[in-house]
Amino acid sequence: MPTAFAHRNLPRLLLQAREAVMVHTRPSLREHGLSDQQWRVLRVLGEHGTVETGRVAREAYILGPSLTGVLARMERDGLVQRERDPSDQRRTVVEATARGRKLVHRLSDTIEAHYRWLEKSLGKDKLAQLYTLLDELIELEVES
Repeated sequence: MPTAFAHRNLPRLLLQAREAVMVHTRPSLREHGLSDQQWRVLRVLGEHGTVETGRVAREAYILGPSLTGVLARMERDGLVQRERDPSDQRRTVVEATARGRKLVHRLSDTIEAHYRWLEKSLGKDKLAQLYTLLDELIELEVES
């Protein structure tokens, strides 16, 4: 006998929404030889510059062991460079190379165009409301 749930499957809906948005972004990423994870790393570095690897893992939502492999491939491809943190030799920092920064800039045009389309399609107020609700949901779950 099936179980009757009172609420819709929110995690599944959030995944579906992510995939619906990424359908527009992935072709551009693939065109430049990037995976979703590599793009998330470049986006973090594009927004913050030189970043400690733990922060990259948190902000890009990539587990530490996976991030190590992602960064190794990106370093091999000339997109990022890693070094010991000058202020704390136990930590490693990563930054985008000139090639990586150029790629972020190039892709940002395509991605921002998609966000402008979303804003036009949903309306500025609804998109702002969506951002606010997602921020509130994240904060609520982090606090619990």
